Amino acid sequence: MVKQRRIWLHTKTLLLPLMLIAVLTISLTSVMLPAAFASSEETASQGDAGTAVVIVPVKQKVEQGLLSFMERAFKEAQEAKAEHIVLVVNTLGGRVDSASEIGELIRTSPIPTTAFVEGKAVSAGTYIALNANHIAMQPGSTIGAAAVVDGSGTLIEDPKTISFWVGQMTEAAKLNGRDPNIAAAMVDKSVAVDMTDTIGREKKPGEILSLSATDAEKVGYSELTASSVEDVVKWLGLDNRTMIEIQPSLAEEVARFLVNPVVTTILLIIGIAGVAIELLVPGFGAPGIIGLLGFGLFFFGSYVSGLAGMEAMALFIIGIILMVIELFVPSFGILGLLGSASLIAAVVMSAPNPKTGFISLGVAVAAAAVIVALFARTNKGRGIWNKFILRDKLGTEEGYLSADVQNSLVGERGIALTTLRPSGTAQIGDSRVDVVTTGEFIDSGKPVVVIKAEGTWVVVKEVKN
Repeated sequence: MVKQRRIWLHTKTLLLPLMLIAVLTISLTSVMLPAAFASSEETASQGDAGTAVVIVPVKQKVEQGLLSFMERAFKEAQEAKAEHIVLVVNTLGGRVDSASEIGELIRTSPIPTTAFVEGKAVSAGTYIALNANHIAMQPGSTIGAAAVVDGSGTLIEDPKTISFWVGQMTEAAKLNGRDPNIAAAMVDKSVAVDMTDTIGREKKPGEILSLSATDAEKVGYSELTASSVEDVVKWLGLDNRTMIEIQPSLAEEVARFLVNPVVTTILLIIGIAGVAIELLVPGFGAPGIIGLLGFGLFFFGSYVSGLAGMEAMALFIIGIILMVIELFVPSFGILGLLGSASLIAAVVMSAPNPKTGFISLGVAVAAAAVIVALFARTNKGRGIWNKFILRDKLGTEEGYLSADVQNSLVGERGIALTTLRPSGTAQIGDSRVDVVTTGEFIDSGKPVVVIKAEGTWVVVKEVKN
């Protein structure tokens, strides 16, 4: 029975990396195959339509997921030989680094673009719109308020950060002849702009500039006020073209949720805790499967969002394999360290930036350690460390005796054959017995009596009378 359990333990532990590879392979296959078929079908239908106008919604937080989606949309537009791209913008902004990459994508596109602000183009959304060749706005929409804030929404006062973003905004404004001072006033509250001759008001220091659709058209930041995308396409003179709208796929929507910093941290906690419990406290199966699913979802979201490539997942698999080998092949911790470094590198490479990756990983490791400790405590007697600890007891209850029991000698009298100082030999009955006193010396030939017998210890004292 013990041998069968050991075989099961070794087999299941070695299968853990294979299960991980299977989970990741299935995840990637589910993403890549449908995307490939969808892309080929869309390209074929678009190719039959001839020149077209491609509509791309920009209606989510500006982050890596949006960048990945827009890269796909622009690629499909080029494959379809689209004549124009209309970006339907309605976003409250997001990450500056992602906005910069999206801006570069728009600027370098061989297909002309028009940004149609359908609701709000705030912060990074303003920067995206400014990089387009044309800007049109829906009545009631706004553009501007592009000040840099941190994750909690607090305005960042760092001069270097403000200077960088002002430079980005003003350069984007200059691309199509828009007033760079207005762009600077949308970022830096210390900038003042006099617009009394156009909209009858002045932007004073201490304020962040935001423009309505009407004001934006008056100051030259918008070229058209339109109620719908169709009106914009008609204004562009392309109303007789086929309109193709590209929407985020289900995989991209799921990935967008999974790459949220809070969600990624939770997935890492589940992954680390599940795999650790399965390795250290084996015999359950469920924690290992749940842990692998947690890691699988983590890398799935990062891969679809463009944060992680195959090299990150390869590093992760190598790290798991090295740590499993460390459990059975003594390497003085070298394999364990290499495996840990590989896992850390894989997670950090799959994060939006190294700082975010290290923070998420640190929180996940701490939380997972608590979970594993609690689980191990409630499942004492199970665990891989028990292979190295002898827990069997050979007590008298099981019929085992460590030495001859001499309890029957208690009360027996005898003669000290040697001087007891305090140990020596005494004749008790017909046997010579090694005895010890309670500390006093007893001369040879003196009568003694056994007062205690504990294991091999026989304690005597001198009989005075």
